[in-house]
Amino acid sequence: MPSFTPQTKDMQFVLHEVLNAPAQDIPGYDELDRDFTAAVLEEAGKLASEVLQPLNAVGDTEGCVLENGVVRTPKGFKDAFDMMREGGWTALDCDPDYGGQGLPYLVNTAVGEMMSASNMAFNMYPGLTHGAYSAIHAHGSDAQKATFLPKMVTCEWTGTMNLTEPHCGTDLGLMRTKAVPQEDGSYKVTGQKIFISAGDHDMSENVIHLVLAKIPGGPEGIKGVSLFIVPKFLVKEDGSLGERNGVSVGKIEEKMGIHGNSTCVMNYDEAEGYLIGEMHKGMRAMFTMMNEARIGVGLQGYAQAVVAYENALAYAQDRLQGRDITGAKNPDGPADPLIVHPDIRRNLMDQKSFVEGARAFAFWGANLIDRAHRNKDADADGLISLMTPVIKGFLTDKGFEMATNAQQVYGGHGYIEEWGMSQFARDARIAMIYEGANGVQALDLVGRKLSQDGGKHVMAFFDMIKAFCKEHDGDEMAAFITPVKAASKDLQAAGMYFMQNGMKNPNHALAGSYDFMHLFGHVCLGYMWARMAKAAQDALAGGASDVAFYETKLATARYYLARQLPMTATHLARIQSGADTVMSLDAANF
Repeated sequence: MPSFTPQTKDMQFVLHEVLNAPAQDIPGYDELDRDFTAAVLEEAGKLASEVLQPLNAVGDTEGCVLENGVVRTPKGFKDAFDMMREGGWTALDCDPDYGGQGLPYLVNTAVGEMMSASNMAFNMYPGLTHGAYSAIHAHGSDAQKATFLPKMVTCEWTGTMNLTEPHCGTDLGLMRTKAVPQEDGSYKVTGQKIFISAGDHDMSENVIHLVLAKIPGGPEGIKGVSLFIVPKFLVKEDGSLGERNGVSVGKIEEKMGIHGNSTCVMNYDEAEGYLIGEMHKGMRAMFTMMNEARIGVGLQGYAQAVVAYENALAYAQDRLQGRDITGAKNPDGPADPLIVHPDIRRNLMDQKSFVEGARAFAFWGANLIDRAHRNKDADADGLISLMTPVIKGFLTDKGFEMATNAQQVYGGHGYIEEWGMSQFARDARIAMIYEGANGVQALDLVGRKLSQDGGKHVMAFFDMIKAFCKEHDGDEMAAFITPVKAASKDLQAAGMYFMQNGMKNPNHALAGSYDFMHLFGHVCLGYMWARMAKAAQDALAGGASDVAFYETKLATARYYLARQLPMTATHLARIQSGADTVMSLDAANF
């Protein structure tokens, strides 16, 4: 069976030596000294490895069951959920005014990696609740916040987001769910939503659904969509629970993975709902939740790669197969361990260089979110808006790829369920699809984010890369800087191609959008590896005692920059080939 050991040492390296979090001028960061973050990560790691990880296979094999209108979660889930709530893990970065601990989002991200790696399906229950909390916190009325947030912070009540309908997914303007206004200011919500993660379960007293619906007489399309709070149980004025609302589970979806999470068809039959924010401005409020969710899904993608790599590495070190071509490394045994073989090394190095680079990228993104929210920094907000489709799309694509690479290390055993590797691949697969399929992320990046605020934010990103390269080029960092400069030039060339050709024929930009997202992702990880290399060099120059750790960092950085970052040239060539070959066939000829 698989195991999970939290990578707290590497997290500490990113927090303190790459980001230097306590020295940043962000409110609350001065409290993030090494001892504090070590204590938080250690305790979270215990919950993840000792409680959640053993339930991962249980959730996968048992799944959720719908019984008499109530969803039953797998054995052990409720007790684990109670432990998570009682430990305060659901409230880490929530507002203290509503019972939260007020810690930075960066801390929540580090903890979230461990929770997702240990049991992705389980962690979706508090994760979705956090997103619903954020939407209500940002757009709800004072009365709505007072009514719903304290219980959602503690996960006594959990939350969902309800967007998709049987006939519409990405094109939400086609939705049919309606909300009819009532004399008391509430609405009667009627319609059906599908693919609703954590739509119902037996681990909380109430489920607070955030539902997109149209108010009759409003504008057509997406401009007529509003957002509503629709609780499973109505809430009385004193805060206690009242009667069951007109919302029910039609069925639980049978899925490829994340079986431990209840993905439901939700039926709304004149359910009582309450408008959040302005009428017909529902997408503005929902995007608060969706953008947070997209970053969280990016984390899910690389977290599955983290745990898959850990197990593949252990297997490669233990499994005896063949002899090293340069000479036996285990002469007293019948064969050498798998890890002596160059192709296994290549596979493992692909995984290692990705997961450690992705961790730094995700933590840096969380750092930008903290700066945007806590410092009211518009530049940071613009930069993380640009990065969101890259974090979601690139990290989930590559996370799934690395999970299947880890499976490959096992050979035939990787395809057998008892070894558990297939679950990582099956669970990781959904991350490429939900919260906006990755093709949509690429279109968002090229179609909206590049030109946002006149292209200010992408230019700021290029300036940041340029400044870092200029500061460190010419010394021991030259070997790390040169490939990053080349990759950045590829990214700029791709952007220039879109500017020169996209206006004439938009398909030239759209056909290259997916390659652009991956090109951008590689540049981001290359930049992260250059920063990690600098931190490792500084530590070694300062007489660090753990020489092997930092030398390993440098070796892994060299690998990524030599073996993965050159993919930017391939992506650029594809982009510059334009749309003609992509669009040449008539639809009937496929």
